[in-house]
Amino acid sequence: MAIQTRKSYKFALRSSFFISLITSLLFSVAMVLLEEWNLLLLASLFISLFIISFVVLQVRVERFIYRRIKKIYDDVSLLESSTFSSKPVTTDMKTLTEEIEKFAEDKKIEIDTLKIQEEYRKDFLGNVSHELKTPLFTVQGYILTLLDGAINDKKVREKYLARANKGVERLIYIVRDLDLITKLEVGGLKLEKEDFDIIELIQNVFDLLEMKAADKEITLTFDMEYPEPIFVKADREKIQQVISNLLVNSIKYGHPKGTTEVSVENLIKNKVIVRVTDNGEGIPKKHIPRLFERFYRVDQSGSRKEGGSGLGLSIVKHIIEAHDEKIYVESEEDVGSEFSFTLEKTPNNSK
Repeated sequence: MAIQTRKSYKFALRSSFFISLITSLLFSVAMVLLEEWNLLLLASLFISLFIISFVVLQVRVERFIYRRIKKIYDDVSLLESSTFSSKPVTTDMKTLTEEIEKFAEDKKIEIDTLKIQEEYRKDFLGNVSHELKTPLFTVQGYILTLLDGAINDKKVREKYLARANKGVERLIYIVRDLDLITKLEVGGLKLEKEDFDIIELIQNVFDLLEMKAADKEITLTFDMEYPEPIFVKADREKIQQVISNLLVNSIKYGHPKGTTEVSVENLIKNKVIVRVTDNGEGIPKKHIPRLFERFYRVDQSGSRKEGGSGLGLSIVKHIIEAHDEKIYVESEEDVGSEFSFTLEKTPNNSK
């Protein structure tokens, strides 16, 4: 560790002055009492005491402070603090105080972050446990029933095997989404960007979800007619997954005979913004900051009246961020929600 002793003479100067002054005053009193007053001797005594006191105090204080401050630096370096380990030792009290305050603030932030991460870890483990055990117990229940003798009844056997298969499919769905989101988080998923018509892609998703929307009596529509294509540069498959997840959510939590509307608008010269707006249940404001967390659900009751892996919105967020784009959400209870995200527009694109 580099050593740099930054001199600060204020303490030594003041202390030397007071020592010299008090001693000189006492000596002058003695001279008066002895009636041997000598001003030159008194001045010489004051100057000599001042110099000697200053030298002794400065050297001793510097060494005393340095040894203890060096120990502080060594102790702090054990905590791998970049604030201290990369800097030379200083004995200046103001600088040291600032460094220690900065160190304490950094550690407080680290501790707060660790607490938040610990809470998130607990929530995540609890949620993933719940999501996995529900289909697992379902599958186990049907299999045990079959093993107990129901397998001999053909109708019961076929029905229970079909239900067990649905449970297995949901497990596969959850594991697949977990694998996808893990790749997105660590940057291990390669995007295959291409130019494509976003209007055509949205219409394809409308067609795929037509029956699901019809079951809920929800209308999927554009906000207006788009006679011309709007080309964007992105991973077509991943953006289709984003739009599909957002539309599925709007169908799940939409009111019967409701509407989900999609619009594509020019944002800036090289960006478009895609908005998915519905008039469904809406989301309470307190839930919005955590909406994109894995397995986070607005319904905290533990019931799962709507299916899904609970990873849809988290996947949406990571896909959009992998494109270096932004996603936004606005919602009001019993009014509806709007999810929107930006995309890079193909150069010379015209609407």
